[in-house]
Amino acid sequence: MDSTSIGKRYSILAPLLDERSRRLLAAAEAVTIGRGGISTVSIETGVSRPTITAGVKQLREQGEPARPRERVRREGGGRKRAVVKSPGLPDALERLFDPVTRGDPESPLRWTCKSLRKLSEELKRQGFSVSHRLVGALLEELGYSLQANAKTDEGGMHPDRNAQFDHINERVKAFQATGQPVISVDAKKKEAVGDFKNGGREVRPKGNPEKVRVYDFLIPELGKVTPYGVYDIANNTGWVRVGIDHDTSAFAVQSIASWWRTMGEHAYPQAKELLVTADGGGSNGYRVRLWKTQLQDLADQTGLSISVCHLPPGTSKWNKIEHRLFSFISQNWRGKPLTSHEVIVNLIAATTTKKGLTVKCEMDTNTYPKGTKVTDKQMAAINIAKDDFHGEWNYTIRPRNVNVIS
Repeated sequence: MDSTSIGKRYSILAPLLDERSRRLLAAAEAVTIGRGGISTVSIETGVSRPTITAGVKQLREQGEPARPRERVRREGGGRKRAVVKSPGLPDALERLFDPVTRGDPESPLRWTCKSLRKLSEELKRQGFSVSHRLVGALLEELGYSLQANAKTDEGGMHPDRNAQFDHINERVKAFQATGQPVISVDAKKKEAVGDFKNGGREVRPKGNPEKVRVYDFLIPELGKVTPYGVYDIANNTGWVRVGIDHDTSAFAVQSIASWWRTMGEHAYPQAKELLVTADGGGSNGYRVRLWKTQLQDLADQTGLSISVCHLPPGTSKWNKIEHRLFSFISQNWRGKPLTSHEVIVNLIAATTTKKGLTVKCEMDTNTYPKGTKVTDKQMAAINIAKDDFHGEWNYTIRPRNVNVIS
């Protein structure tokens, strides 16, 4: 039985009934439910447990001589509600939630979990006679409810954020119109390798969950891995290179290079240009010198002119690879401990969607030391052309040897 329907029925009928009838209606609902019925009905209707218990007793008194109908209490009779006896109670309760008091040394609950019982205890210290159940009812009347955090505040917004997205969109359409490849790239968060708990659930025999470690202390011989992804927007295909060392620009560009050799040049045999959309920070950030020098090496090796459009600051979650590739990888391995490199590669490669996403994956066992310095001379040697619109975000790196591709 849906317990919420009990409250709905009671709220509809209660205004039409006298006190005795309301008591019997609540009791009838409790008897219908059976075990636990009194508690359920009390929660859903707001009728106290003693009142429902009295009603149940009346319903069960069968076989006794009929008695005259009980007198119905006059309007306003019975015990007064705490809010009637203490008019200041709602204001006192709301003051405990006032954002101004957060961090205020005079606020008694500034570092306290606001559970109903703790709120009740604090109100009692202020002189109010109130139970935690009444606190819950008052909070509902005041418009409060339990709510989780909502990720909506993106922080400071760059004034040209929307214009940059429009620019990226136009560039993508122009490349696709001429059959040139467009990819979205990023590094997925690092994952510890071993029999550690992985969020989510998977189907297993009842009472036989997969056993994992209690503590997530790193296993030195397995360490962590960083999956770097390349998502081909037009073909809905993904390439992931799982690195065992640092997430540097050299690792990022090497992942793009391996995508090109493995998938890209076969899908786009006539390609002369490549458009890369990337976040503004991390190993593929627009301020990172090594990122640009590595892209220059890739352009020289492939003969491709590589255009890059960075997403504006604070918008990394809008990167297409996040919701078209990484999200599905996370879904595919939820509830499965990432016990080895082989397991990680196989789980990533097995990721598919109804819209036809396919993914290829390989390990990268190379080392990528951090702190590689790029000199001004190396920067000056890059064959880079910056766009008129935010050249720091939008630029093209052309091969220095134009004869690489005939």
